[in-house]
Amino acid sequence: MRPRRVPIGGPVVHPTTGADSARRRQPGDARPARRPQKRRSVRGDRPSDVNEFRSEPVSSSRPRRGRGGRTVPSVVPSTVAVLLLPLLAGCFVDTEKPELALDVPGRYVEGRGTAEVGPALDWWRGFRSGELTRLMEEAQTSNLDIAAAVARIMQADAQARVAGALLLPALSGAGSATRTRSAGAASGSGISTERSLYSTSLSASYELDFWGKNRAGQLAADEIAVATRFDRDTVALTAMASVGNAYFQLVAAQDRLRIARDNLAAANRILSLIRERFAAGTANSLDVSQQESLVATIRANLPAFEITIRQNVATLAVLVGRTPEHFAVKGGTLDAVAVPRIAPGLPSDLINQRPDIRAAEAQLVAANHSVEQARASFFPSIRLTGQNGVQSAALASLFGPGAWFYTAAASLSQPIFDGGALLGQLEGSQGRQLESLQLYRRAVINGFADVERALVALKQQTERERLQTAAVRAAREAFSISEQRLREGIVDFVTVLNTQQTLFTAQDVLVQVRLARLLAAVSLYQALGGGWPPRIGGNPA
Repeated sequence: MRPRRVPIGGPVVHPTTGADSARRRQPGDARPARRPQKRRSVRGDRPSDVNEFRSEPVSSSRPRRGRGGRTVPSVVPSTVAVLLLPLLAGCFVDTEKPELALDVPGRYVEGRGTAEVGPALDWWRGFRSGELTRLMEEAQTSNLDIAAAVARIMQADAQARVAGALLLPALSGAGSATRTRSAGAASGSGISTERSLYSTSLSASYELDFWGKNRAGQLAADEIAVATRFDRDTVALTAMASVGNAYFQLVAAQDRLRIARDNLAAANRILSLIRERFAAGTANSLDVSQQESLVATIRANLPAFEITIRQNVATLAVLVGRTPEHFAVKGGTLDAVAVPRIAPGLPSDLINQRPDIRAAEAQLVAANHSVEQARASFFPSIRLTGQNGVQSAALASLFGPGAWFYTAAASLSQPIFDGGALLGQLEGSQGRQLESLQLYRRAVINGFADVERALVALKQQTERERLQTAAVRAAREAFSISEQRLREGIVDFVTVLNTQQTLFTAQDVLVQVRLARLLAAVSLYQALGGGWPPRIGGNPA
């Protein structure tokens, strides 16, 4: 009685009709499978919905009688149905899981020779910035996006609790008091009668999850709750990476502002010297105008850096859950920020460390359970119900010996024809399973690509910083020499202007290269999923 298992992209088979009702389908095939033949009821030619129950007072010992006066024990069908359950134990639903087909590389292309251990959990401390560490810790506790993600975890846990409640019996209590008066004209006697009815009872119901439908629903809800936890980690990682990026952009803008102001001061010194020469008749008005233009250009660039600083302060305020009006960042210089040495670990470990990959994995597992739940819907549902209580026309005799009653019922319901609704639900769950599989594969591939891109960027930006530092050193020396020789009257103003502009550009580019290197480091941490817990038993050599 085991149903045929249907792999992703394979034949769509009705769980109870076998391969004759299916045709081979591809993932892109939009046409539905041939509708299965009408299934027979589990009780032969009897109706599929069976409700056998017994309802009578305990004090009554008279059995129910059928035609010809024969005694008909009303609880036999229910008892037989329950006793037959162990004989059907081989009919549980089984679902074939889709193949992941993942190609996991042994090492990263740009990570040759690196250690096989990942970054530390508190990875932001590697930048050696106390203010950045404070902002990171504040973001973890006060970021509103993280708080919203935690609220989504609460919602998913509640839904999982609702799904799990279907596996437990339901118990309820009821009580009533009724007073009725009948119309005498309606009975023809002309006499009105009044009567009272009091009752109280306990009712219980339980669905036997024989095919695992409710269990599969609970497992799917549990996995969705797990996915929301990884979603929260993804949000937290994104928020902390945003804090790092905004802080470094702010500090870089402060550095560029200082460089521009220093360059402005140097340009003003040269302008004063040119004006002195012009007054002495050794310089012309063109020299003065060129230097004045340079001074004005440098001064015009200063507000742009102020804008960047204030905008990043506002961004950081939002990331830590505060208003910009009551928030300030001291900043500093990128020269004081260290660039940590980051080991990417192994690609196989990345699958277990990136929260977005783990969330996609949990969603895939939930989709697998949803397919199991959809398959189990094709099979009969068995429900047990019972009621026990007291009922009397007088309140004084409500708990008397003759007032007690009970009801016991067992029902079995087997779908026969639903217009293809169950089959549509199954195909829909299989489609969502296939979608979850592709999203999981995409998350894994994107994870590997993110790490490779970040490794390339960090490596190349490190080399650029080394080369640009040498360029700044040479430009500073050239400007110092040209400024000294200008005072001595050896070189002309054009030479000084060129060396000054070269130095300013080289210094500004160096700050931007340092910023790009730090942003690449943050991107690598984010691509690796943040910090990794230490391995038990020591790190591999």
